[in-house]
Amino acid sequence: MQEPIRELECPPRDRLEPFATTAADCRLLAIAIEQSPVATAITDAEGRFEFVNRRFIEVTGYRRDELLGQTPSLIKSGHTPLAVYQSLWRTLEAGEVWCGELLNRKKSGELYWEAEIITPVRDEASGAVRYVVVKEDITQRKRHESELRLLATAFETGQATLITDAEMRIERVNAAFTAITGYRAEEVIGETPRLFKSGRHDDAFYAALWEALLSTGHWQGEIWNRNKAGEVYPLWQSITAVRDESGEIRNFVAVFHNISERKRMERELARQATRDHLTGVLNRRGFDDALEAALAEARCLGRPLSLLIFDIDHFKAVNDRHGHDRGDAILQALAHRVQAGLRSSDLLARWGGEEFTLLLPGTDATGARAIAERLRQMVASARFAGLGVTISLGGSGYRRGDSGGELLQRADAALYRAKGLGRNRVVMDGQGE
Repeated sequence: MQEPIRELECPPRDRLEPFATTAADCRLLAIAIEQSPVATAITDAEGRFEFVNRRFIEVTGYRRDELLGQTPSLIKSGHTPLAVYQSLWRTLEAGEVWCGELLNRKKSGELYWEAEIITPVRDEASGAVRYVVVKEDITQRKRHESELRLLATAFETGQATLITDAEMRIERVNAAFTAITGYRAEEVIGETPRLFKSGRHDDAFYAALWEALLSTGHWQGEIWNRNKAGEVYPLWQSITAVRDESGEIRNFVAVFHNISERKRMERELARQATRDHLTGVLNRRGFDDALEAALAEARCLGRPLSLLIFDIDHFKAVNDRHGHDRGDAILQALAHRVQAGLRSSDLLARWGGEEFTLLLPGTDATGARAIAERLRQMVASARFAGLGVTISLGGSGYRRGDSGGELLQRADAALYRAKGLGRNRVVMDGQGE
Protein backbone atom coordinates (compact mmCIF):
# COMPACT_ATOMS: atom_id res chain seq x y z
CA MET A 1 0.00 0.00 0.00
CA GLN A 2 1.38 3.40 -1.02
CA GLU A 3 2.46 5.67 1.84
CA PRO A 4 0.52 8.95 2.13
CA ILE A 5 2.15 12.21 0.96
CA ARG A 6 2.40 14.69 3.79
CA GLU A 7 3.15 18.38 4.10
CA LEU A 8 5.23 19.29 7.12
CA GLU A 9 5.08 22.31 9.40
CA CYS A 10 7.86 24.74 8.50
CA PRO A 11 9.56 27.37 10.69
CA PRO A 12 8.55 30.99 10.05
CA ARG A 13 10.91 32.80 7.67
CA ASP A 14 11.45 35.63 10.15
CA ARG A 15 13.22 33.15 12.45
CA LEU A 16 15.96 32.49 9.85
CA GLU A 17 19.20 34.34 10.58
CA PRO A 18 20.81 36.36 7.74
CA PHE A 19 23.75 34.77 5.95
CA ALA A 20 27.33 36.00 6.39
CA THR A 21 28.49 38.52 3.80
CA THR A 22 32.31 38.52 3.96
CA ALA A 23 34.30 36.49 1.43
CA ALA A 24 35.81 34.36 4.19
CA ASP A 25 32.42 33.68 5.65
CA CYS A 26 31.06 32.79 2.20
CA ARG A 27 33.89 30.29 1.62
CA LEU A 28 33.32 28.79 5.04
CA LEU A 29 29.59 28.56 4.34
CA ALA A 30 30.21 26.88 0.95
CA ILE A 31 32.46 24.27 2.56
CA ALA A 32 29.90 23.61 5.30
CA ILE A 33 27.09 23.15 2.80
CA GLU A 34 29.19 20.92 0.52
CA GLN A 35 30.18 18.67 3.41
CA SER A 36 26.80 18.76 5.15
CA PRO A 37 25.21 15.36 5.89
CA VAL A 38 21.93 16.83 4.65
CA ALA A 39 21.24 16.81 0.90
CA THR A 40 21.12 20.45 -0.28
CA ALA A 41 20.47 22.04 -3.67
CA ILE A 42 19.95 25.54 -5.07
CA THR A 43 17.83 26.14 -8.15
CA ASP A 44 17.02 29.16 -10.30
CA ALA A 45 13.54 30.62 -10.57
CA GLU A 46 12.52 27.90 -13.07
CA GLY A 47 13.71 25.19 -10.74
CA ARG A 48 16.90 24.24 -12.65
CA PHE A 49 19.70 23.01 -10.41
CA GLU A 50 22.54 25.52 -10.03
CA PHE A 51 24.19 23.76 -7.10
CA VAL A 52 23.99 20.35 -5.44
CA ASN A 53 26.14 19.20 -2.57
CA ARG A 54 27.93 15.90 -2.08
CA ARG A 55 25.13 14.34 -0.01
CA PHE A 56 22.56 15.22 -2.69
CA ILE A 57 24.69 13.33 -5.21
CA GLU A 58 25.05 10.33 -2.90
CA VAL A 59 21.32 10.11 -2.28
CA THR A 60 20.16 10.46 -5.89
CA GLY A 61 22.96 8.46 -7.50
CA TYR A 62 23.43 11.07 -10.25
CA ARG A 63 26.77 12.78 -10.97
CA ARG A 64 26.98 16.49 -10.43
CA ASP A 65 27.19 17.20 -14.17
CA GLU A 66 24.07 15.08 -14.73
CA LEU A 67 22.12 17.21 -12.28
CA LEU A 68 23.21 20.77 -12.97
CA GLY A 69 20.88 22.48 -15.42
CA GLN A 70 18.18 19.86 -14.88
CA THR A 71 14.97 20.29 -12.90
CA PRO A 72 13.73 18.10 -10.04
CA SER A 73 11.56 16.29 -12.57
CA LEU A 74 14.70 14.22 -13.20
CA ILE A 75 14.17 12.47 -9.88
CA LYS A 76 10.36 12.40 -9.88
CA SER A 77 8.93 8.95 -9.24
CA GLY A 78 5.65 9.49 -11.01
CA HIS A 79 3.85 8.34 -7.85
CA THR A 80 3.44 11.72 -6.19
CA PRO A 81 -0.02 13.19 -6.87
CA LEU A 82 -0.14 16.29 -9.09
CA ALA A 83 -2.04 18.13 -6.34
CA VAL A 84 1.06 17.97 -4.12
CA TYR A 85 3.18 19.79 -6.70
CA GLN A 86 0.41 22.34 -7.32
CA SER A 87 0.26 23.08 -3.59
CA LEU A 88 4.07 23.27 -3.49
CA TRP A 89 4.27 25.92 -6.23
CA ARG A 90 1.39 27.97 -4.84
CA THR A 91 3.24 28.14 -1.53
CA LEU A 92 6.56 29.14 -3.13
CA GLU A 93 5.00 31.72 -5.45
CA ALA A 94 3.42 33.29 -2.37
CA GLY A 95 6.95 33.69 -1.01
CA GLU A 96 6.40 31.08 1.70
CA VAL A 97 8.51 28.11 2.74
CA TRP A 98 7.16 24.71 1.65
CA CYS A 99 7.69 21.62 3.78
CA GLY A 100 6.53 18.16 2.87
CA GLU A 101 7.33 14.58 1.88
CA LEU A 102 7.94 13.42 -1.68
CA LEU A 103 8.40 9.95 -3.12
CA ASN A 104 11.30 10.27 -5.58
CA ARG A 105 13.35 7.93 -7.76
CA LYS A 106 17.14 7.45 -7.78
CA LYS A 107 19.20 7.03 -10.92
CA SER A 108 19.15 3.27 -10.27
CA GLY A 109 15.36 3.31 -10.42
CA GLU A 110 14.98 2.72 -6.69
CA LEU A 111 12.18 4.66 -5.02
CA TYR A 112 12.96 6.61 -1.88
CA TRP A 113 11.19 9.01 0.45
CA GLU A 114 12.42 12.51 1.21
CA ALA A 115 11.33 15.14 3.68
CA GLU A 116 11.96 18.46 1.91
CA ILE A 117 12.11 22.09 2.93
CA ILE A 118 12.11 24.49 -0.03
CA THR A 119 12.81 28.14 0.72
CA PRO A 120 12.39 30.93 -1.84
CA VAL A 121 15.30 33.41 -1.67
CA ARG A 122 15.26 36.79 -3.46
CA ASP A 123 18.48 38.44 -4.57
CA GLU A 124 17.98 42.04 -3.42
CA ALA A 125 20.41 43.36 -6.04
CA SER A 126 18.97 41.65 -9.12
CA GLY A 127 15.54 40.81 -7.87
CA ALA A 128 15.95 37.26 -9.13
CA VAL A 129 14.49 34.43 -7.13
CA ARG A 130 16.24 31.20 -6.30
CA TYR A 131 15.14 28.24 -4.27
CA VAL A 132 17.16 26.52 -1.58
CA VAL A 133 16.18 22.87 -1.22
CA VAL A 134 17.14 20.86 1.85
CA LYS A 135 16.28 17.14 1.78
CA GLU A 136 16.44 14.29 4.25
CA ASP A 137 16.17 10.67 3.12
CA ILE A 138 13.38 9.24 5.31
CA THR A 139 12.94 5.92 3.52
CA GLN A 140 13.90 3.90 6.59
CA ARG A 141 11.64 5.95 8.79
CA LYS A 142 8.70 5.46 6.42
CA ARG A 143 9.39 1.75 6.23
CA HIS A 144 9.48 1.61 10.02
CA GLU A 145 6.21 3.55 10.22
CA SER A 146 4.64 1.17 7.72
CA GLU A 147 5.80 -1.83 9.73
CA LEU A 148 4.42 -0.30 12.91
CA ARG A 149 1.07 0.29 11.24
CA LEU A 150 1.09 -3.28 9.98
CA LEU A 151 1.93 -4.59 13.44
CA ALA A 152 -0.74 -2.40 15.00
CA THR A 153 -3.30 -3.72 12.51
CA ALA A 154 -2.23 -7.31 13.17
CA PHE A 155 -2.38 -6.65 16.92
CA GLU A 156 -5.97 -5.45 16.72
CA THR A 157 -7.30 -7.88 14.11
CA GLY A 158 -5.34 -11.05 14.88
CA GLN A 159 -5.49 -13.54 17.72
CA ALA A 160 -5.96 -12.52 21.32
CA THR A 161 -2.73 -10.88 22.47
CA LEU A 162 -1.44 -9.86 25.88
CA ILE A 163 1.80 -7.94 26.49
CA THR A 164 3.43 -7.70 29.92
CA ASP A 165 6.57 -6.11 31.30
CA ALA A 166 9.45 -8.17 32.68
CA GLU A 167 7.61 -8.56 36.02
CA MET A 168 4.54 -9.95 34.21
CA ARG A 169 2.44 -6.84 34.81
CA ILE A 170 0.02 -6.45 31.93
CA GLU A 171 0.75 -3.42 29.74
CA ARG A 172 -1.50 -3.95 26.74
CA VAL A 173 -4.24 -6.23 25.41
CA ASN A 174 -6.22 -6.21 22.18
CA ALA A 175 -9.90 -6.47 21.27
CA ALA A 176 -9.66 -10.22 20.63
CA PHE A 177 -8.38 -10.63 24.20
CA THR A 178 -11.49 -8.88 25.51
CA ALA A 179 -13.76 -11.00 23.30
CA ILE A 180 -12.32 -14.23 24.73
CA THR A 181 -11.73 -13.32 28.38
CA GLY A 182 -14.52 -10.80 28.95
CA TYR A 183 -12.05 -8.38 30.56
CA ARG A 184 -11.68 -4.83 29.20
CA ALA A 185 -8.19 -3.37 28.92
CA GLU A 186 -8.65 -1.01 31.88
CA GLU A 187 -9.62 -3.96 34.08
CA VAL A 188 -6.39 -5.90 33.53
CA ILE A 189 -3.63 -3.36 32.86
CA GLY A 190 -1.28 -3.42 35.84
CA GLU A 191 -2.51 -6.88 36.88
CA THR A 192 -0.67 -10.16 36.26
CA PRO A 193 -1.92 -13.24 34.35
CA ARG A 194 -2.55 -14.90 37.72
CA LEU A 195 -5.90 -13.17 37.41
CA PHE A 196 -6.92 -15.82 34.85
CA LYS A 197 -5.70 -18.96 36.63
CA SER A 198 -8.29 -21.74 36.56
CA GLY A 199 -6.86 -23.91 39.33
CA ARG A 200 -6.64 -26.88 36.96
CA HIS A 201 -2.84 -26.85 36.71
CA ASP A 202 -0.43 -27.79 39.49
CA ASP A 203 2.87 -26.14 40.43
CA ALA A 204 4.80 -28.62 38.28
CA PHE A 205 2.96 -27.43 35.16
CA TYR A 206 3.90 -23.80 35.75
CA ALA A 207 7.46 -24.71 36.71
CA ALA A 208 7.91 -26.53 33.38
CA LEU A 209 6.35 -23.58 31.52
CA TRP A 210 8.77 -21.08 33.07
CA GLU A 211 11.77 -23.32 32.59
CA ALA A 212 11.05 -23.56 28.85
CA LEU A 213 10.26 -19.85 28.55
CA LEU A 214 13.40 -18.63 30.31
CA SER A 215 15.77 -21.17 28.74
CA THR A 216 14.51 -21.02 25.14
CA GLY A 217 12.58 -17.75 25.09
CA HIS A 218 9.39 -19.50 24.04
CA TRP A 219 6.63 -21.77 25.33
CA GLN A 220 3.46 -23.01 23.71
CA GLY A 221 0.83 -25.49 24.71
CA GLU A 222 -2.67 -26.08 26.02
CA ILE A 223 -3.65 -24.19 29.14
CA TRP A 224 -6.96 -23.79 30.96
CA ASN A 225 -7.93 -20.29 32.11
CA ARG A 226 -10.90 -18.68 33.80
CA ASN A 227 -12.78 -15.82 32.13
CA LYS A 228 -14.44 -12.85 33.80
CA ALA A 229 -17.72 -14.76 34.12
CA GLY A 230 -15.93 -17.52 36.06
CA GLU A 231 -16.07 -20.07 33.25
CA VAL A 232 -13.05 -22.34 32.79
CA TYR A 233 -12.07 -22.92 29.17
CA PRO A 234 -9.10 -24.34 27.21
CA LEU A 235 -6.67 -22.17 25.25
CA TRP A 236 -3.81 -22.87 22.90
CA GLN A 237 -1.25 -20.29 23.98
CA SER A 238 2.15 -19.18 22.77
CA ILE A 239 4.36 -17.04 25.05
CA THR A 240 7.54 -15.31 23.83
CA ALA A 241 10.16 -13.49 25.90
CA VAL A 242 11.30 -10.22 24.25
CA ARG A 243 14.88 -9.19 25.07
CA ASP A 244 16.65 -5.87 24.58
CA GLU A 245 20.06 -5.28 22.99
CA SER A 246 21.83 -6.34 26.18
CA GLY A 247 19.90 -9.61 26.38
CA GLU A 248 17.68 -8.58 29.30
CA ILE A 249 14.01 -9.56 29.17
CA ARG A 250 11.85 -6.47 28.73
CA ASN A 251 8.48 -7.95 27.82
CA PHE A 252 6.49 -11.14 27.46
CA VAL A 253 4.04 -11.48 24.60
CA ALA A 254 1.27 -14.08 24.89
CA VAL A 255 -0.88 -14.97 21.88
CA PHE A 256 -3.77 -17.39 22.33
CA HIS A 257 -7.07 -18.64 20.99
CA ASN A 258 -10.00 -20.48 22.52
CA ILE A 259 -9.98 -24.18 21.60
CA SER A 260 -13.25 -25.12 23.33
CA GLU A 261 -14.88 -25.98 20.01
CA ARG A 262 -11.89 -28.05 18.92
CA LYS A 263 -11.93 -29.92 22.22
CA ARG A 264 -15.67 -30.53 21.82
CA MET A 265 -15.10 -31.91 18.34
CA GLU A 266 -12.29 -34.13 19.63
CA ARG A 267 -14.60 -35.47 22.32
CA GLU A 268 -17.32 -36.07 19.76
CA LEU A 269 -14.93 -37.89 17.44
CA ALA A 270 -13.69 -39.98 20.36
CA ARG A 271 -17.27 -40.70 21.33
CA GLN A 272 -18.12 -41.75 17.79
CA ALA A 273 -15.05 -43.96 17.69
CA THR A 274 -16.05 -45.76 20.88
CA ARG A 275 -19.84 -45.84 20.45
CA ASP A 276 -22.06 -48.25 18.56
CA HIS A 277 -23.72 -46.32 15.75
CA LEU A 278 -27.03 -48.19 16.06
CA THR A 279 -27.69 -48.30 19.81
CA GLY A 280 -25.48 -45.47 21.09
CA VAL A 281 -23.89 -47.63 23.82
CA LEU A 282 -20.18 -48.43 23.90
CA ASN A 283 -18.82 -50.46 21.02
CA ARG A 284 -16.22 -53.22 21.35
CA ARG A 285 -13.31 -50.77 21.23
CA GLY A 286 -14.86 -48.54 23.89
CA PHE A 287 -15.62 -51.53 26.09
CA ASP A 288 -12.05 -52.87 25.82
CA ASP A 289 -10.69 -49.52 27.05
CA ALA A 290 -13.21 -49.39 29.90
CA LEU A 291 -12.43 -52.98 30.89
CA GLU A 292 -8.69 -52.31 31.13
CA ALA A 293 -9.32 -49.22 33.28
CA ALA A 294 -11.67 -51.15 35.56
CA LEU A 295 -9.16 -54.02 35.90
CA ALA A 296 -6.39 -51.58 36.83
CA GLU A 297 -8.61 -50.12 39.55
CA ALA A 298 -9.57 -53.56 40.83
CA ARG A 299 -5.92 -54.60 41.05
CA CYS A 300 -4.81 -51.37 42.72
CA LEU A 301 -7.68 -50.92 45.21
CA GLY A 302 -8.72 -54.52 45.67
CA ARG A 303 -12.29 -53.69 44.65
CA PRO A 304 -14.61 -56.36 43.25
CA LEU A 305 -15.44 -56.34 39.54
CA SER A 306 -17.94 -58.42 37.58
CA LEU A 307 -18.74 -58.88 33.92
CA LEU A 308 -21.99 -60.00 32.28
CA ILE A 309 -22.51 -61.11 28.67
CA PHE A 310 -26.01 -61.50 27.28
CA ASP A 311 -27.68 -61.91 23.94
CA ILE A 312 -31.20 -62.12 22.54
CA ASP A 313 -32.55 -65.63 22.29
CA HIS A 314 -33.32 -66.83 18.76
CA PHE A 315 -32.55 -63.40 17.30
CA LYS A 316 -31.77 -64.80 13.85
CA ALA A 317 -35.29 -66.18 13.64
CA VAL A 318 -36.68 -62.74 14.61
CA ASN A 319 -34.68 -61.12 11.80
CA ASP A 320 -35.73 -63.77 9.30
CA ARG A 321 -39.39 -63.50 10.21
CA HIS A 322 -39.78 -59.73 10.74
CA GLY A 323 -36.86 -58.23 8.79
CA HIS A 324 -33.63 -56.52 9.79
CA ASP A 325 -35.27 -53.13 10.34
CA ARG A 326 -37.47 -54.67 13.03
CA GLY A 327 -34.44 -56.44 14.42
CA ASP A 328 -32.51 -53.15 14.60
CA ALA A 329 -35.45 -51.50 16.39
CA ILE A 330 -35.42 -54.31 18.97
CA LEU A 331 -31.68 -53.84 19.57
CA GLN A 332 -32.15 -50.10 20.03
CA ALA A 333 -35.10 -50.46 22.40
CA LEU A 334 -33.40 -53.18 24.43
CA ALA A 335 -30.19 -51.18 24.83
CA HIS A 336 -32.18 -48.11 25.89
CA ARG A 337 -34.23 -50.05 28.45
CA VAL A 338 -31.19 -51.81 29.95
CA GLN A 339 -29.17 -48.58 30.05
CA ALA A 340 -31.97 -46.80 31.90
CA GLY A 341 -31.85 -49.35 34.73
CA LEU A 342 -28.08 -49.21 35.37
CA ARG A 343 -26.02 -47.32 37.90
CA SER A 344 -23.82 -44.46 36.68
CA SER A 345 -20.72 -46.61 37.23
CA ASP A 346 -22.02 -49.54 35.13
CA LEU A 347 -20.99 -49.74 31.47
CA LEU A 348 -23.10 -51.32 28.74
CA ALA A 349 -21.60 -52.21 25.35
CA ARG A 350 -22.76 -53.88 22.18
CA TRP A 351 -20.23 -56.64 21.70
CA GLY A 352 -21.44 -57.58 18.24
CA GLY A 353 -24.66 -58.61 16.50
CA GLU A 354 -27.24 -59.25 19.20
CA GLU A 355 -24.65 -59.76 21.94
CA PHE A 356 -24.03 -57.18 24.72
CA THR A 357 -21.55 -56.92 27.58
CA LEU A 358 -22.11 -55.24 30.92
CA LEU A 359 -19.24 -54.14 33.16
CA LEU A 360 -20.07 -53.83 36.88
CA PRO A 361 -17.26 -52.13 38.86
CA GLY A 362 -17.53 -52.54 42.65
CA THR A 363 -19.89 -55.53 42.28
CA ASP A 364 -19.01 -59.08 43.29
CA ALA A 365 -20.34 -62.23 41.60
CA THR A 366 -23.33 -62.50 43.96
CA GLY A 367 -24.40 -58.93 43.28
CA ALA A 368 -23.82 -59.41 39.56
CA ARG A 369 -26.11 -62.45 39.54
CA ALA A 370 -28.87 -60.41 41.19
CA ILE A 371 -28.49 -57.67 38.58
CA ALA A 372 -28.48 -60.23 35.77
CA GLU A 373 -31.66 -61.88 37.07
CA ARG A 374 -33.40 -58.53 37.34
CA LEU A 375 -32.46 -57.73 33.74
CA ARG A 376 -33.67 -61.13 32.54
CA GLN A 377 -37.04 -60.68 34.17
CA MET A 378 -37.38 -57.10 32.93
CA VAL A 379 -36.76 -58.16 29.32
CA ALA A 380 -39.02 -61.19 29.53
CA SER A 381 -41.92 -59.11 30.80
CA ALA A 382 -41.56 -56.30 28.27
CA ARG A 383 -42.15 -55.87 24.55
CA PHE A 384 -39.57 -54.34 22.23
CA ALA A 385 -40.63 -52.90 18.88
CA GLY A 386 -43.92 -54.69 19.41
CA LEU A 387 -42.38 -58.10 20.01
CA GLY A 388 -41.66 -60.16 23.08
CA VAL A 389 -38.08 -61.42 23.44
CA THR A 390 -35.94 -63.08 26.07
CA ILE A 391 -32.22 -62.95 26.86
CA SER A 392 -29.65 -65.41 28.18
CA LEU A 393 -26.90 -64.11 30.48
CA GLY A 394 -23.51 -65.39 31.57
CA GLY A 395 -21.25 -63.73 34.12
CA SER A 396 -17.91 -63.93 35.86
CA GLY A 397 -16.20 -62.16 38.75
CA TYR A 398 -12.66 -60.80 38.82
CA ARG A 399 -9.99 -63.06 40.30
CA ARG A 400 -6.59 -61.78 41.33
CA GLY A 401 -4.27 -61.76 38.32
CA ASP A 402 -7.07 -61.95 35.76
CA SER A 403 -6.58 -60.37 32.36
CA GLY A 404 -9.49 -58.89 30.46
CA GLY A 405 -9.44 -61.81 28.07
CA GLU A 406 -9.70 -64.34 30.91
CA LEU A 407 -12.62 -62.51 32.50
CA LEU A 408 -14.44 -62.36 29.14
CA GLN A 409 -13.69 -65.99 28.36
CA ARG A 410 -15.26 -67.22 31.60
CA ALA A 411 -18.33 -65.01 31.14
CA ASP A 412 -18.75 -66.23 27.56
CA ALA A 413 -18.48 -69.85 28.70
CA ALA A 414 -21.19 -69.17 31.30
CA LEU A 415 -23.41 -67.67 28.58
CA TYR A 416 -22.88 -70.77 26.46
CA ARG A 417 -24.05 -72.94 29.38
CA ALA A 418 -27.13 -70.73 29.88
CA LYS A 419 -28.11 -71.32 26.26
CA GLY A 420 -27.47 -75.03 26.62
CA LEU A 421 -29.80 -75.14 29.57
CA GLY A 422 -32.71 -73.83 27.50
CA ARG A 423 -32.04 -70.07 27.27
CA ASN A 424 -33.86 -67.25 29.14
CA ARG A 425 -31.73 -67.86 32.21
CA VAL A 426 -28.63 -66.66 34.11
CA VAL A 427 -25.45 -68.67 34.69
CA MET A 428 -22.48 -67.29 36.63
CA ASP A 429 -18.99 -68.77 36.32
CA GLY A 430 -18.34 -71.10 39.23
CA GLN A 431 -22.00 -71.12 40.27
CA GLY A 432 -24.89 -73.30 39.40
CA GLU A 433 -27.93 -72.25 37.40
